[in-house]
Amino acid sequence: MLKQLKISTMFIIVVAIASISRISFKYKSGLISDLLLPKYFVISNRANSFSASTILRKGNGILFMETTNRMNPPSLVLCAIESAARVYPDRPVAFFMKGLENITTEEDEKRAKQQFPTLSSYSNIYLFPLRMDELFNNTPLKSWFDKVNPKKEVYWSHVSSDACRFALIWKYGGIYTDTDVISLRPIPQDHFLAAQDVTTTSSGVLGLSSHYQLAWQFMENFVENYRGEIWGHQGPGVVTRVVKKLCGMPVFNSTDDVMCTNISYFHPQRFYPISYPSWRRYFVVWENVPTFNDSYGLHLWNFMNNEGKSMVPGSNTLVELFYRKQCPTTYGYILRNESTHL
Repeated sequence: MLKQLKISTMFIIVVAIASISRISFKYKSGLISDLLLPKYFVISNRANSFSASTILRKGNGILFMETTNRMNPPSLVLCAIESAARVYPDRPVAFFMKGLENITTEEDEKRAKQQFPTLSSYSNIYLFPLRMDELFNNTPLKSWFDKVNPKKEVYWSHVSSDACRFALIWKYGGIYTDTDVISLRPIPQDHFLAAQDVTTTSSGVLGLSSHYQLAWQFMENFVENYRGEIWGHQGPGVVTRVVKKLCGMPVFNSTDDVMCTNISYFHPQRFYPISYPSWRRYFVVWENVPTFNDSYGLHLWNFMNNEGKSMVPGSNTLVELFYRKQCPTTYGYILRNESTHL
């Protein structure tokens, strides 16, 4: 009887010790979680707080990009970005640059913006690295990108730019605009395409929400009809082909916009009041300066500008008037002959 009592007592003691050990372990584990894990997650969240996916999560960003390694963008690029930041003060303006190092923290972002003093004073401007291999993942463009040889492409910087704009608008949504478009006033529509002329749809400015099916169709058409050696075939050519398939070529009977399915189709006056054969008119003095009241922005046809024309302070040209009004910080730096990049 005494032996059984001793065995029972020993069993109870062992169970008690085991229970106390489990409670102690749980307490310590909880303490470790409370002390360490929150800090880890705070660091992790902070590290991701300046990612493009976070900043552009609302799908209302204004998207620009540079597909070469150039880190000293000309004044027109800086003016385009600054003008967008001023026209859309409550929306993030994102500049994706291929030559930019990775940005994961607020400190990284501040250092990057310090390279561009004309942009650094705008809190709604963000810089992000452009990584095409990552951007094209899970899109129709990935197979094309894996096979294409940039060294054999005649217009590589342009066709890669065409691909990136379709992928960016698919992934993030918002408004994509070329870096030679000076913004004048806000675009009221969320979903729109813009006519370049009566026969061509522009790929230089477009607005869609994230993962909008039309952007997917652009990417599919880009790959299925790829002819990189033909200028414009992969940019306005893609958008024009898709528009024709969806609703025929929209016809304008006035300067009013029309619809293509459920998407606004803008009259050429919205961004192309001066057509590409007349691009030099931006760089001359006008006796009577037009108001451009029917335009949301001005496309300055940078590709046509093989003469290297630029804005000259004091010239009183049309382009100077818009620099002075729409991108005053950039204009001021040029006027004072200060460097626009460090």
